[in-house]
Amino acid sequence: MSKPLRLLLPLILGSWGFLTSCGGGSYSAPPPPAPIGVSLSVSSVTIYQDGTPGSVDVTITRPSGNSNNVTLTVQPAVNLLTATIQSPGTGNTGQVTFTTGGPVPLPGQGIAATESTPSGTYNLNIHASDGTSSGSALLALTVGIAARVGTAIDLSQGVNGRLQEAMSTSFQPASWSDGFFVQNPSATTPLANLLPHHIRLQALERDIPETAPRAWDFTHLDAVVSPVMTAGDHSPEFQIAKAPAFMYDASGNFLDSSFDTFAGYAADLVRYYNTPAGILDAASCSKSPCVSTPPNGVGRVDYWGIYNEPNINDEFNDSTQNPQGPQNYVDMYNVVVPQMQAVDPRIKFAAVELADFGNEATNYIPAFIQGVNQRVDVLATHFYATCNQKDSDQQLFDAIDQFVPHIQYLYSQLRTKPALASVPVWMTESNVNADYDKGAGISACNGTLFVTDLRGSSAFFAAWRPTAFSKFGKVGLQAMYHWDFPADAQFGEVNDSNAALQLSYWVDYWLGRYFPSDPDVTPTGAEILQLGVSEDSSVETLAVRNADGSVVVMVANHAVHSSTDNNGPGDPRVVAVDLSGLGTFSSASLLTIDKNSSVANGPAAAPVTPAAQMTIQLGGYGVAFLKLIP
Repeated sequence: MSKPLRLLLPLILGSWGFLTSCGGGSYSAPPPPAPIGVSLSVSSVTIYQDGTPGSVDVTITRPSGNSNNVTLTVQPAVNLLTATIQSPGTGNTGQVTFTTGGPVPLPGQGIAATESTPSGTYNLNIHASDGTSSGSALLALTVGIAARVGTAIDLSQGVNGRLQEAMSTSFQPASWSDGFFVQNPSATTPLANLLPHHIRLQALERDIPETAPRAWDFTHLDAVVSPVMTAGDHSPEFQIAKAPAFMYDASGNFLDSSFDTFAGYAADLVRYYNTPAGILDAASCSKSPCVSTPPNGVGRVDYWGIYNEPNINDEFNDSTQNPQGPQNYVDMYNVVVPQMQAVDPRIKFAAVELADFGNEATNYIPAFIQGVNQRVDVLATHFYATCNQKDSDQQLFDAIDQFVPHIQYLYSQLRTKPALASVPVWMTESNVNADYDKGAGISACNGTLFVTDLRGSSAFFAAWRPTAFSKFGKVGLQAMYHWDFPADAQFGEVNDSNAALQLSYWVDYWLGRYFPSDPDVTPTGAEILQLGVSEDSSVETLAVRNADGSVVVMVANHAVHSSTDNNGPGDPRVVAVDLSGLGTFSSASLLTIDKNSSVANGPAAAPVTPAAQMTIQLGGYGVAFLKLIP
């Protein structure tokens, strides 16, 4: 007989309770220990690579009833960074002091610089632990660069210790540009404000004035030349880039192998610009008489460039198919120069104007040096950091260092011939990228779709140009020309359609004003002061003393944020400048050019208080000029 249901329920419920208590159960682990609260006196600390320390105070908040010994640590470890730690122990406060590097020596002292943590900002955790409880707080540690300015002239730099590097700009009169001043007559004002020396003119295409034998038309050319002569020293450098078209055969070789016809053309250009009578045997001319009329009666052409980039042009190129090219150029130069001199003995000559990349200098210059027997006043070269818009920012900065030996090589070759030993090297073209649209939107350099390289007028340029100016000037370059004045965002200082200023204009404007130099005066330029810098891989620093005793310190920040950046923002840098050896100054100003600068109005110098130690900060690509007045 079955048991009543009321008798079975206690047994069933009891069995269920037994089963549930034997399974996973409802047990929970004890709670974790309460964390230690960590607070910092500051969220960021700056130290310098000369050993200047920086500290942060650390306050901890203990869990209730906790009186254990608390130790501080810094994570992660940073190479060459020393962290001196005072832990709270059984108290509630501690401190961490950071240092790196050591005193910065001046050149020639024979003292090696102390290695230091690379400049930049490091995110660190200040960690507190008693072995059971722990906590942390984030600290941004900035490692700044240290620069020390000496009182002595650095005779190993520049030209016998002087920065003899004049600034100038360029024009390319041709159908695409010769209407610039017609459309923008007021553009002569910003051009003159650059204080340019011997503005370069490179006439091409319809602006080559001899249209047929003894037939001349200067209409298009003088629409550029006349306004240019109102600016700067009223004496442009006229580069005879090409001969008139009728002088060449279909292969680009001169029909007159003796180069006499070209020499006659060049001599007539001198007659037109520099003599009262002008071109006497012109059968026809757009002017009567065929003579230049300088604006306001002032202006002449004192410097003449003999052909443009002959190593890549016409019968002068140095390709394997034309091994005679360098000698052809020497032969032409030796014929042309004396005929021009016979017209005007006062004129001077810029030779070669080399397309300088790869081994072009070593392939071309020795033959010129050995063979030239006519006057050479300037040996000219050209520098572009790349011909590929896809190259990274770092590659374009590296190209500056890679070009320094090219300038040194040119001087070494000139010194092999006593007659040329004192000839200066000029850079008559320079910019970030040589590429251009050869037609149908195709790159002239690599055959791909052409893209305008905006780094020619962005904040990148504010770091790139001053870096190149400084490094090239320190090895003796005596002129740097911008290519070119009216052009697009890749090449121009002003917009070629409306003459609107671009950031590149202000970079060149202030380089010419803070470091004035006159190529027609010797000696010229400021004295380059001895300078010790703890790190030069991300900033370029230059210090000069002017004749009036004022000192200018330039810091160009070319720190790349990412190795793959192309027109990136740059990485922030801070530089502490030690001026204690120079004595006292009555006033000082600081001017910065970067992404925040006004393009329309230009950056303005702000007054700062002079001190023995001064700090320059740049938030990314850019340049700062510190000027101190005695």
